[in-house]
Amino acid sequence: MQRKAYVPGVTALLAALLAGCTGGSPDGGQDDPKPGGTTSTAAAAQPGKYRTLPEPCDAVSHSTLDSLLPGIKQLTDEEQREKAYEGTATVTYDTDRKVGCRWKAESATATDHLLVDFERVVSYDNTVSDDDRAEEIYAKKEVAADLPAPAASPSATTEAPDASESPGSGSGSTPGAGADSSSSADGTGSADPSASGVPGSTPSALQPRTLDDLGNTAFLDDALNDSKQRTVTVVFRTSNVVVTIQYDEQPATTTDVPSSKDMQDRARKLAGQLAESFSD
Repeated sequence: MQRKAYVPGVTALLAALLAGCTGGSPDGGQDDPKPGGTTSTAAAAQPGKYRTLPEPCDAVSHSTLDSLLPGIKQLTDEEQREKAYEGTATVTYDTDRKVGCRWKAESATATDHLLVDFERVVSYDNTVSDDDRAEEIYAKKEVAADLPAPAASPSATTEAPDASESPGSGSGSTPGAGADSSSSADGTGSADPSASGVPGSTPSALQPRTLDDLGNTAFLDDALNDSKQRTVTVVFRTSNVVVTIQYDEQPATTTDVPSSKDMQDRARKLAGQLAESFSD
């Protein structure tokens, strides 16, 4: 999948955020700021909503892991299965600021990996809120993902053709025919991954994109490498916490191609569950 860089809006957001972030001291072992007053005449920016992070290896239920990593259920040894459910915590030096957990499971047809990462952002500039600093970090991740430009609405580029001049269009055609007509309302789509006619390609409704129904801001990335390993990444921000989910599958044979729709559906479902746990 060849991408066109899509960064104008995010670049503008980064510029605005950076303009207000020039006075902060670096992140360096200090206690969270803004517990009390400030000597500045201006009111201090608001602290973020979250002061702690969840235990990452307990954040994903067994049933969700069964869906994402089917090889776990196939383990016949109960001790090995429980160990697979437990996952492995990522290395961290401050569990109040950044934590993560990894899981891995092999089946007869594929090897699946899952990473969940939580980052709680604290601004050390009293003029910049924790939420704004978190949005800056999120925006950098979105720029790095290099999302393709969203498909333009036909009405924004060309006038709609007169029905009388388009006898081949048929009465069932609809505006925006470039988008997959079988896409679901939530944007995940229900198209067959081979709908574009190219094996392993991603249909338009499943292309990397921003998401409107997850946290404060969110995006989804989907990449397939030469060895047919597919990696789906979902990143979202909720207040001053940035959550990253990375889910990849490597088929046992290179003739198999992991389903973009299935993997995106599973990753988005997990993201929704994590977002809800923060709102509780």
